[in-house]
Amino acid sequence: MAIFEGCATAIATPMFADGTVDFDAYTQLIEFNLAGGVDAIVAAGTTGEASTLDNEEHIAVVEHCVKVVNGRVPVIGGAGSNDTRHGVDLAKRIEAVGADALLLVTPYYNKCSQRGLVEHFKATTRELSIPSILYSVPSRTGVNILPATAAELAQETNIVAIKEATGDISQVAEMCRVVPEDFAVYSGNDDMVVPLMSLGGKGVISVTANVIPADITAMTHYALEGDYANAARIQLATKPLTDALFADVNPIPVKAALAMMGKMEMTYRLPLCAPNEAVQARLRTEMEAYGLL
Repeated sequence: MAIFEGCATAIATPMFADGTVDFDAYTQLIEFNLAGGVDAIVAAGTTGEASTLDNEEHIAVVEHCVKVVNGRVPVIGGAGSNDTRHGVDLAKRIEAVGADALLLVTPYYNKCSQRGLVEHFKATTRELSIPSILYSVPSRTGVNILPATAAELAQETNIVAIKEATGDISQVAEMCRVVPEDFAVYSGNDDMVVPLMSLGGKGVISVTANVIPADITAMTHYALEGDYANAARIQLATKPLTDALFADVNPIPVKAALAMMGKMEMTYRLPLCAPNEAVQARLRTEMEAYGLL
């Protein structure tokens, strides 16, 4: 069974100027997304700056999301590590604070083999009782989960889906061809959600949904209903805004956009920093054109 169908927001983590997490702004951002009808929320993922949260902060961010959501939609905790032992410990702690599922990124920097990926994910998920979504994002980790590898891992009881963020539609097509019918494929790229869903994908784990949750949710629901004309209409209408939200490395632009909307401070943890003036100007132009400002 899919953990969700439709739109999951990969939610940003608001921070104060001193770098600590702004939990009040986080609550409000979660509620804004729930009011937009999103089908799930991913806490402490890439967009949530998990890579600069220490373990205690990481767990606190997921736990806070679980408490605010209070069962209204599934909460998926971002997890994964380049050290399997550390990843298992983090995943267990995320499970313990009430997450409904996990988003497990591939080990980074090590550049392990496909066999290494299989053994890593088996070792992780066999220690858990909640389901997991694999996360393939080779532009960040240097490792790609190939379709045959995903199909092998899909035989594991607790591995039920993949977030496919390669941006390679040919790989997406092969992925959808070889995985079991009940194994969900989610888009990890906001600019190719409808093409992926037309091949059998179940939705998106979205950055853009942070700022327009209702529209991204509507797009995925149209696609789930087979109304690809309306789904494509929204995909194309949102593309300039999505492109602006990726004009610098995620989550730099989306946090800037949310700051412009008054939902958080434009604060990051090094090595991430505020976008330059050109990126901010592009964001403001596209947000004004979309009616957000």
